[in-house]
Amino acid sequence: MPRITTNDGVSLHYYDEGDGQPVLLVPGYGAPADDWALQWAPLRAAGYRVISLDRRWQGQSDRPSWGQRMSRHGKDLDDLVTALDLRGVVAIGQSMGASTIWAYVSLFGTGRLAGVATVDQSPRMVNSPDWPYGFYGLTEENLGTFFGSPAAFATGHGRDWPDPAGLDAAIRAAGGRGAESLITPDTYPLLLDHSRQDWRDVVARAEVPVLITAGAESQFWPAAHAEATAALNPRAGWTVFEGAGHTAHVDQPEAVAERLVAFAGSTRADG
Repeated sequence: MPRITTNDGVSLHYYDEGDGQPVLLVPGYGAPADDWALQWAPLRAAGYRVISLDRRWQGQSDRPSWGQRMSRHGKDLDDLVTALDLRGVVAIGQSMGASTIWAYVSLFGTGRLAGVATVDQSPRMVNSPDWPYGFYGLTEENLGTFFGSPAAFATGHGRDWPDPAGLDAAIRAAGGRGAESLITPDTYPLLLDHSRQDWRDVVARAEVPVLITAGAESQFWPAAHAEATAALNPRAGWTVFEGAGHTAHVDQPEAVAERLVAFAGSTRADG
């Protein structure tokens, strides 16, 4: 079972299979690395070394009582990339996994990266006059209390969530350990810190190709965030997946895998 130890003493589990240019998959809030199982085979078949991280408190990684902030999660990525001496990495994050990558880029730059792709994550979750693409109903006025109840996630927007039993079966069939969620009150400080971030300046200054994707029927924010985010950086492109919600990679796994393989291929000359 491959693991690394972070500089603050936390053991993180990861999967590492395949050969070639490294693709680093980072899951969202509460999700294990196995959440990416439906993309593993297509990426490996396209000639990539596929590394999937269990972020702290998720999957098979440690659950420490500290480090519930995005900057720490960004440093965890650095600890992994450094420990494995990865270069030319295509970093792909879904939801909070995308913000984890932006935290890494903010702290450590893009020197080890060949590209960054995100799956349905607005770079700013708080709505404002200059950014109407945040989490439905989240404003500066209610930011401190908004995520105090699970009801915040029931926005009334987007498609129905995937059937848990069907998703679990699909992940197991693809070689993963199944679907699970480790969202507990212990992780609420991380969610609050996540919701307070604004990564637009980091996106704008990224010195590698960027792909911003969205689910057309996202439950959390307007899909228009993808085009608006891509407009921040001349090296960025965008894609909206029809028939997909926030978890586009499980709602439309083949379409997402195809787009990610194509994007990774486009970075090879830049990596």
